[in-house]
Amino acid sequence: MSSLEHHDTIRAVVWNDGALRLLDQRRLPLSESWLDCHSANDVATAIRDLVVRGAPAIGIAAAWGIVLAARQGVDLDAAIARLRAARPTAVNLMWALDRMRARIAAGTDAAALEHEARAIQAEDLAANRRMGELGAALIAPGAGVLTHCNTGSLATAGYGTALGVIRAGFAAGRIARVYAGETRPWLQGARLTMWELLRDRIPAKLIADSAASHLMKAGAVQWAIVGADRIAANGDTANKIGTYQIAIAARHHGVKFMVVAPSSTVDMRTATGRDIEIELRDPGELFALGGQRIVAAGAQAWNPVFDVTPHDLIDVLVTERGVVGNPDADKMRAEFGA
Repeated sequence: MSSLEHHDTIRAVVWNDGALRLLDQRRLPLSESWLDCHSANDVATAIRDLVVRGAPAIGIAAAWGIVLAARQGVDLDAAIARLRAARPTAVNLMWALDRMRARIAAGTDAAALEHEARAIQAEDLAANRRMGELGAALIAPGAGVLTHCNTGSLATAGYGTALGVIRAGFAAGRIARVYAGETRPWLQGARLTMWELLRDRIPAKLIADSAASHLMKAGAVQWAIVGADRIAANGDTANKIGTYQIAIAARHHGVKFMVVAPSSTVDMRTATGRDIEIELRDPGELFALGGQRIVAAGAQAWNPVFDVTPHDLIDVLVTERGVVGNPDADKMRAEFGA
């Protein structure tokens, strides 16, 4: 087994000729179970309920949802609308659906739509491997890195964005230490990132989200590496809640901050981070842990799923197109167009 294959063993979104199979991320790591989606409505529900999550992965799943709708002869406009509404912040979802809509407008059939969905998935995997190479090359040998949420194979077609850089950096001997924040309230770092790293034999340590600043102060990490759900035209970046405070701490402690995302995550129609819609989820998600309520009855909560890191806190943006240092509106325009 090659080094690449050794650190790339997970596929969470699988087309099974008439059904979309999704590795149920709500049940990991205690149970590796699959959910079969037989309609676009099934896919929309799976996206909304976090069976599948991660900006690239939900875009890929949505594309296959349109294939299912076309095969069943249902209203494609209605299917697109329902899928778009499943999660509002991640632009990859809208991008993939717009790409499928363009194929529909060209008068293609279900077989052509299947070809397009397969291309979206294959292109994402290739982009992730390219970003892994580009990002890893920026890291000096022996470095420690901190990551947040889950940006690996579970969140993409495979290999991952930020976790792809970590995979490539570890395989190349550049990354010596990996730390993963737990990522409350859904614990994607604890449940998913640690599962991926251990499965692919990459040693890592889990930390409480609130330990990140102390970790940086101790000199244990030289890079914070995160993904993105939407990148605005000026470089402001929406990512999992808690990312912004990591970026602030990184700047204070001289730790480099890297955002890794495919170019499909860049939304040049959104001027700044202030224009990004931040998804709010059920406050009840904060009241329980592992299905057991831990907060007193009658408590209230505020539960934003994402925050926005200003572009001036980002040292480098890595996409499959290349590396953008200190991204701003001018550099974004030069790289991605108007």
